[in-house]
Amino acid sequence: MSSQTKIENALREAIISSPNVILDDKDVMRALISANERAMGDNVVDLRGLAMARLEERLDHIQDTHRSVIAAAYENLAGANQINRAILQMLEPMEFAQFLRDLNGKVADILRVDAVKLVLESGNSNAPHIKELNDVLTVAEPGFVDKYLTCGRGGTVRPVTLRGVHDLAPEIYDKSNGIKSEACLKLDFGDAHLPGLLVLGARDPDFFSSQQGTDLLVFFTGVFERVMRRWLE
Repeated sequence: MSSQTKIENALREAIISSPNVILDDKDVMRALISANERAMGDNVVDLRGLAMARLEERLDHIQDTHRSVIAAAYENLAGANQINRAILQMLEPMEFAQFLRDLNGKVADILRVDAVKLVLESGNSNAPHIKELNDVLTVAEPGFVDKYLTCGRGGTVRPVTLRGVHDLAPEIYDKSNGIKSEACLKLDFGDAHLPGLLVLGARDPDFFSSQQGTDLLVFFTGVFERVMRRWLE
C-alpha cells in the first residue's frame, strides 16, 4: 500500500505541476472521459463529453482541410515555377528553327510532357495539306483547329482544353508515342493570321484532365502567342 501511495502522490504532483501534459494528450483525455461516463452510469448523459467529441471531430476536419489547402498552395507554386521556366526557355532562341527544336526538347522536358505539336492553319493553296514540316510543326487547312478541339461536333471552343486521348489523330501524333492525355492550347495570332494550336501530350492518362485548373496554361498560351507573332511577321 505504501508503495502504491507513493506512486499516486508522484503522479498527482506531476499532473498538478504540468496539467497541459494531460490536456494535450488525446488518448489520455479520451480515457478520462470514458471513465467519467462509466462512473455516471447509463442513465446520465454527459453533455460536456458529447461537446468535446464533436469539437474534436471538427478540429480533425479543420486540420485535414488545412493540410489540403497547404498541399494545393505548394502544387500551384510548383506549377507556376514550371511555367515560368518554360517561358524563359522559349524566349532564348533567336532563330525559328531553334525555337521549334526547343519546344519538343527543353520546353517539353520542363513541362514534363512527352510530345509537343504546333499546328498552323494556312489558306495558301500552295501550302502543304496536313503535311509535317518537322517533328513539331504541322500546317493545316483553315478550320482544322476548331474541328480538332470539338472532335468535329462543333460548339464553343475554349482557349485551353484538357482531356484524355483515346484515338490518336495522325495529324498530331505518332502512334508509337502512346499519348493518353493532352492539353490543347488554341492560339490567336491577330486578325492578320489564321489561328493555331499548341498540343501538349502525355503518356500518363491522368496528367491532363478536365477537372484540372487552366489558369497557368491560359497565361502560358498568351505568352506563346506573343512569341510566335514575331516569327509570323
